[in-house]
Amino acid sequence: MKRAPNPLSALVKQERKRTGLTQSDLALTAGVGLRFVRDLEQGKTTLRLDKVDQVLKLFGYRTGPVRMEKPDA
Repeated sequence: MKRAPNPLSALVKQERKRTGLTQSDLALTAGVGLRFVRDLEQGKTTLRLDKVDQVLKLFGYRTGPVRMEKPDA
């Protein structure tokens, strides 16, 4: 089942392609598994944050709190 893209998955895929890395290259360089990279790029909603940070660090990013906008009532 294909997952809907999200900003994080889109960012990782964009940065990976911009730097000329394959998914396998990214997994090896970041120290995570290929399956993890695939899940991340496909928008899996349950991922280990420490591994997400390992991937993001390669591109100069990190995870952090983001305030959600309140929906219009």
